[in-house]
Amino acid sequence: MKEAAATEQYADRPLPEHALSSGWRVALIIASFSISLPAFLNGAQTGLALGFGDAVLAALLAGAVLCLGACLTSLISVRTRLTTYLLVQRSFGRHGAALVNVVVALVHYGWFGVNVSFFGIAMVAAIRQLYGVEVPFGACVAIGSVLMTVSTIYGFRTLERLALVAVPLLGAILVAVCIAAVRKHGIVVTPSATPPVPMDFGIALSALIGGNMLTVAAMPDLSRYIRSARGAVSAMALSFPIAAPLLMVLAALPALATGQTDIMALILGFGFGVPALAMLVLSCWTINAANLYSASLSLTATVPSVPTWAFTLLGGAIGAGFALAGIIDAFIPFLLFLGLIIPPIAAIYVIDGFTRFRGTDAATTLREMPAVRWPAVATWIASVAIALGMSKLQLTLTGVPVFDATLIAAGLHGAVLMLQRRRQRTLA
Repeated sequence: MKEAAATEQYADRPLPEHALSSGWRVALIIASFSISLPAFLNGAQTGLALGFGDAVLAALLAGAVLCLGACLTSLISVRTRLTTYLLVQRSFGRHGAALVNVVVALVHYGWFGVNVSFFGIAMVAAIRQLYGVEVPFGACVAIGSVLMTVSTIYGFRTLERLALVAVPLLGAILVAVCIAAVRKHGIVVTPSATPPVPMDFGIALSALIGGNMLTVAAMPDLSRYIRSARGAVSAMALSFPIAAPLLMVLAALPALATGQTDIMALILGFGFGVPALAMLVLSCWTINAANLYSASLSLTATVPSVPTWAFTLLGGAIGAGFALAGIIDAFIPFLLFLGLIIPPIAAIYVIDGFTRFRGTDAATTLREMPAVRWPAVATWIASVAIALGMSKLQLTLTGVPVFDATLIAAGLHGAVLMLQRRRQRTLA
């Protein structure tokens, strides 16, 4: 792809003007990220716990919050034309950013585990449907992980192009499932008496936001291509606020009508059969190729002496381990955890972009980076620790854990910057 080639070509410096593009293309890419099996599961579980009205309201609020966060991260990227990796390096230091990269890579591996779990479930269902044979879920996960890992190493570009087909087809399958469920069972709006994952509105909102926070934090990788700040804001307004509630409708209605959150069971139950399951397998495959590719590039930038393929193999093994350990059964806690560790990273580099580095030349700030910016590293670790502790003790500032983590990080980092300025004035 042209975009991927350009990203690799300008990974260590600001993007030049001739490589810029329009905002609507980025908006389409971002919206497509929302069409996935994990997003369907998140929406289905939210719908059963809250009921249709509150679930859609949570999705609308999540879309608005994600849009706001993406506007901030994209505005920084439009001003600097830097990748997420370089923005994180600028705030955390050359070696300080290594810790962030390792955590982000593990998050990608976690998502690999989620998606390969869907792959395994789909394969078990397809083989049962075709041959009447019950194969072990673990065996399908292991085989899927090997295939996905090897294909990422040798054929990522082909899989990337297949994603252009898989995403629209997956969207069509979800629409078909929703229509079939409503036709057969009618529209149900009341929450389930025994939802699989009980949650209140704040937890549901935090999970919906957490599921997309990695996209928001890594938005500069895409948004730096947008020509203007106005185009960046428009792109964000055309993505999350539309995609999040739309997918919630497609997930919550079938779940409430049938009491079922398993998309494989819904597909077979409504008679869509093996071809639809094949589309789900393809979707999981292409998404996981992107997860391994992104994580491997991140870790290779951190440890250049290790080849990218080695990190891809490592990621496939770790992701398979997550799947076999049952990450799909702890999906909502996983999303809540993402909502605590990822937002502080974005908060720190966004605040730096609007304060510390405001009005400076982006290329110059990259040349003058220290090895470690300890205040930023300490702020991130402290904000995550505080947010996790508050969550464990069931304490909250806002009722929404992801908001708590973001506010804590922003407050701590802002206070650190103020103290640094006062110290500089005193010394001067």
